[in-house]
Amino acid sequence: MKRILAALALGATVMSAGMTHAAEIEVQMLNKGAKGTMVFEPDLIIAAPGDTIRFLPTHKGHNVETIKGMLPDGVEAFKSKFNEEFTITLDAEGVYGVKCTPHYAMGMVALIQVGDPGNADEAKAVKQSGKAKAVFAELFDQVQSAN
Repeated sequence: MKRILAALALGATVMSAGMTHAAEIEVQMLNKGAKGTMVFEPDLIIAAPGDTIRFLPTHKGHNVETIKGMLPDGVEAFKSKFNEEFTITLDAEGVYGVKCTPHYAMGMVALIQVGDPGNADEAKAVKQSGKAKAVFAELFDQVQSAN
């Protein structure tokens, strides 16, 4: 009887661990989307630690790259190749600012919030240019109102 109970307990533990798997979030890189031209959709990504973000080059000519000063402490910068799918699993809590390198000035940026946005003030203080400045202002307002 003890063996049966132990086996049932082990099975329940394995099953519950399997149900709490990380999410995969897809982000499209588009020439034209709901918010205009040269956009990430969505441009505000809310994730939990351990979630995977998959950037899809739906239209050609795009990549994804982190923006200096817009990463949680200890996180290494990343940059994808052009026209290639890019997947990253994010474990560190905070906000991550990303851009499409050639379309940054056109406002092709996105903000990823993983768990607690503890570095939001520092990331928000990073100087932006072109249309990216207005897009990030809107995204940080959304993060602030949600938290």
